Amino acid sequence: MIINAIFLLHILAALYAFTKRWQDANVREGFLGIIILGLAFTILWAITGQAARLISPEGGYASWFDRDTISLLLVGILDGVFFYFFFLKDKEKRVG
Repeated sequence: MIINAIFLLHILAALYAFTKRWQDANVREGFLGIIILGLAFTILWAITGQAARLISPEGGYASWFDRDTISLLLVGILDGVFFYFFFLKDKEKRVG
């Protein structure tokens, strides 16, 4: 169930990224936003999967909190930071 919620949050983030980039620039930028989030997700999941293997026992801590859930929680945290700096934080416009 936790895994489904994390995937749903990533889908919502991708839809937000597409819409924001599309409104700021054009459709191509919207698709690039989705591709960037997808790449960040897959690369971070590969890295955090290895980290979860190191910090958790074979079967996980519970039936609902296994290695995949741990790695996806780590991905969610790191993707949240990435998403904030890439899509939510307003870039300062320099005048002059």
